[in-house]
Amino acid sequence: MTETFDREKVIDCMFDSVTSELLAELEDGAKDSKYLSEKYSISEQEIQQKFSYLIEHGFVLEKKENGQSIFTANSEKLATIIENDQFDGAIDGLTKMDSYLN
Repeated sequence: MTETFDREKVIDCMFDSVTSELLAELEDGAKDSKYLSEKYSISEQEIQQKFSYLIEHGFVLEKKENGQSIFTANSEKLATIIENDQFDGAIDGLTKMDSYLN
């Protein structure tokens, strides 16, 4: 079975400033929504919204326990997006733009 998802949307989610901080927090292991909410001063609902597409496609795993959502990053799957995506073109474009500006 081949899973389909929008690679660009996954990358947009990963590089959103809030989501990237949340994902970095999950590098050390599973965290519950209450902990993340308190640490980053955002609502548990907003955390759910930030992770929704990533959860839907298995990049972030969610488990319910005692009424709390516990999130875990699927590091292997997240890494495949970075490894398989070609950022060279973006870097070349930024370098070229920088040369025009300077």
